[in-house]
Amino acid sequence: MRSLVQEAEGRPSPALPSLSPELAAAVLGARRRAARGADPQIDTAHLLHSLLESDQGTRESLSGDEPARLGRLLGYLVQRSIGYGLVWQTRAEGPEAQAETWWGGVSGWSPKAAAALNGALVRARLRRAEYATGRDLMAALLADPECRAVEVLRSAGLDPMGETGRMGERAC
Repeated sequence: MRSLVQEAEGRPSPALPSLSPELAAAVLGARRRAARGADPQIDTAHLLHSLLESDQGTRESLSGDEPARLGRLLGYLVQRSIGYGLVWQTRAEGPEAQAETWWGGVSGWSPKAAAALNGALVRARLRRAEYATGRDLMAALLADPECRAVEVLRSAGLDPMGETGRMGERAC
């Protein structure tokens, strides 16, 4: 597996599609966000929050014709990051979350976050794309109805199943 540093610097990988610059920034941002919050693992909500900050295409896909949707979601994520998500800090994501998971040469990922990143890479490979994008990651997050990112979307009043259709329409 490639390290996150290699991804951020854009070094090519023969085996896997690379991350787009926006997606690499989101992955690094999720790591920083988890460390700042003293969270036990980098989870899918960290990925979602950082992805929305880093990738304009994903933001546009989620806001659709109603910009208030994105504002509501970002507001919820900010509340979570400043302490309203303390319940999440006391438990790791997923039933198998006690296992230490590696992704990109770095440990500390929840199994669901690692699976979502791998899912984004698979989507990019299936599209024969050079880069996995934020939309690839968003689609992979939405594919797991039990992940914390989907829980955040529901809590912010968004319909994850509706978002899945919207992301599918714009995936390629």
